[in-house]
Formats: sequence, structure tokens, C-alpha cells
Amino acid sequence: MDSKVKDFGLICFMVAGCITMLSLLASCDGKQNVLTDAEKADGWKLLFDGTTMNGWKDYNGTSLTQPWHVVDGCIQAKGSGSDASGYVVTDKEYDNFELSWDWKLSKGGNSGMLYHVIENPLYDVPYVTGPEYQLIDEDNFPEKLEEWQRLGVDYAMYLPDRELMKVNPAGKWNNSKIVFDNGHVEHWLNGVKILEFEAWSDDWFKRKNSGKWSHAPEYGLARKGVICLQDHGYPASFRNIKIKELPRKTQEISLFNGTDLKGWEAYGTEKWYVENGNLVCESGPDKEYGYLATDNYYDDFDLSLEFKQEADGNSGVFIRSFIEEGVKVNGWQVEVAPKNHDTGGIYESYGRGWLVQIPDEKETILKEGEWNTMRIRVKGDNVTTWLNGTEMVNINDEKIGRGKGRIALQIHSGGGIKVVWKNLNLKTL
Repeated sequence: MDSKVKDFGLICFMVAGCITMLSLLASCDGKQNVLTDAEKADGWKLLFDGTTMNGWKDYNGTSLTQPWHVVDGCIQAKGSGSDASGYVVTDKEYDNFELSWDWKLSKGGNSGMLYHVIENPLYDVPYVTGPEYQLIDEDNFPEKLEEWQRLGVDYAMYLPDRELMKVNPAGKWNNSKIVFDNGHVEHWLNGVKILEFEAWSDDWFKRKNSGKWSHAPEYGLARKGVICLQDHGYPASFRNIKIKELPRKTQEISLFNGTDLKGWEAYGTEKWYVENGNLVCESGPDKEYGYLATDNYYDDFDLSLEFKQEADGNSGVFIRSFIEEGVKVNGWQVEVAPKNHDTGGIYESYGRGWLVQIPDEKETILKEGEWNTMRIRVKGDNVTTWLNGTEMVNINDEKIGRGKGRIALQIHSGGGIKVVWKNLNLKTL
């Protein structure tokens, strides 16, 4: 063969090789990040426009400074994050949804998609509040992985059916989907459902309280929160991030079963017990604050309950509140107290103190030593309270509107307190 022909053939081979290499290195196909007309009609929305980081910000921040950028139509983690940093979140919260995205990891890469994440300065990292769909290159990861750390898991909680998993290797695109429908959760990988479970079921709480999250009391409880991407020290690319919101179902819930304290968690050494079908709170020997909190979050709701103050009566009903380490509840308290101490008023347990105290003429509505009926309605940034059928407070507050958390009953410090409760019935809104 003529040497010129050989040289020409070699050049063609090299050019073809370069084109192939460039195609492998390209981060995204520029035709991505669009919705079809059918998807738009079905309610899907893009969380990434393919060009900018609009709609994303630092976790607990107001702007974007973390190591994320847009490269060739992808949101890309630069790979300089760590366990303590590198998280970006949506600037909108979501409760029930289908969330679909394409992802590609570097060799040995580690990342994740989190949801129902709570932003609060008391939380340094998002994963102590929000569940995570784990993304990881198992074949090339440099450390041994536990089963609950592998690809597709609900991190440290539920494992996928690995026989159903068809995974493209590092450097290739995969598609994942999370369905969260009023507590029913599904994980999908490349068009196949690999995992499903029921959040907040007895089994879910058993796993939460016995594993990695046993010391993270607020993990997984939120019914609404931001969506979060994780830079865990490895480059990772995401595209076609889209979401379809699903409706919230109204529920009517009895918070107290009249038999035991199932559905509640006690904090502190004060006494909580059931007697004659009623829930009793009573000061203990330490005479400190005590709390009995629901093991679930309730954001928008209409709650009615009855209480009787058998001794002192300095107590309260916390709303949208969460537990700090130790015996401390952060949130807003609807006051239950002796006469002339603002029963039905609203007190913030950190920061501002009293938000609304009741008018003096309404102090006579409380029936000391008898059963009283309290109603608390919380919707968005509005809280309205009633005592024995009379409206006590109606307040709109932006900070309350951003709050999320549990319902909790309180025993005040000082000792000598005994309050009895019954008929704690809640309707979600």
C-alpha cells in the first residue's frame, strides 16, 4: 500500500478516535432540558432550565456560592464538596410529587438527591432532615459499602431489589425517579421500579429509631421541604430535572388512642401517662420542663382537644415545632395556663416571646378545674385559636408560615402541675 494512503488512513483513524473521545467527554446533549407538550399538559415543570442555576441556592442560604455550575446543559457538581458542604437546594418547597432526573457520575463518584429537606440554621447539613436517593458508582468506589449505602437505596433505611437494577457505568447517563404520594414512596431506576415503602409507618419508625438516624430526631418527619443535590467530593452531572406535583390528601386523625402513648415521644423526666382513658401530664421530681411530642409533623391542620387543669395548669400546645438536642422545643406555643395568664395566646419559644396575648375581658372564658375545649387552626402563615367556642387569637405571621414541625404538649418548670387531656382530633388542611 502506498505510504500516502497509509498516512491518510492513520489520520482518519485518529480523527475518528478524537471525535469518539470528545463525544464521551461532552457533558450533555444540548437538546435536553425541555418538556413535551404532553408533559406540560400533565403538570410537569422543569427544575433546571439547561442554561442557568436559576431556582437553586445554597442550603440555608439566599444565593448560590457552593461549587455548582452549568456545563453544556448540565447542572454539574465540581467535586469540591464534602460531608459538611456542597449542597444546593431549590428555592421552592414541595410536598407530594413525582421527581425525575438524569444523572452521570465520575469514576468512583458519590452524590444524592434529597427531598423534604428543612432549612434552619440549627441544621448544619440537610441529610439530618431529608431522605436521600443514593447515587454512587459502586464498582469503582474506593471504600467498602454497607448495603444501606449502595445505589438506589433510601439512605440508611430501605434497600432496593437489586435483581431489578440495570445500571449504566460511570460516565454514562442513567435516569432515576422518586414518587412521594402522601407517604407512599417509590424509587425508580432506568424505567424500572426498584423500591417502595410507606413513610411514617410502624416499620418506618422502627428503622429510623434503631439505625443511623436514631440520634437525628427530626429525620424524615417533614411533609414538605426543598429538594437538594449533593456534591460529595466527586464531579456529578444532572439534566432533565423535572417535577410533577401531586395533590395532598385530607386526613382525619385521632392523635391519642385513649390506651397508650403510641404516636408520641416524651422528652425530659416529667410524667406522661394514661389514666381512665385520658392523657395525663404531671410534674416529676426534677420540676423541669417536659414535652410530649407527636412522632409526625403537621403543618396545615385544624386541631380540637379538651383539657382540664387539676393543679396549677401551666402547660401549652406547641405547633410546627421541632426538638433540639436535649429537652428543648423550638416553635410556637398556644398557651394553656391558669386564669389571667393568656390561655389561647401565642408565645414563640425562641426569639420574640409573646406574639399575641389575649384581651383581659376574655380571661373569664377559661373554666378552671373543669373541662375546656380548645381549637387551633393553622393554615399557611395564619393561626387562629378558640377557647370554649370563643375566638381568642387570629394572627398572620411570616415566620410561622415558614415553620414546620410537630405538635407537642408541655409541662412548665416549677413543679406542682397536673393537666389532663382527651379527644385530641386533627384534620389536615
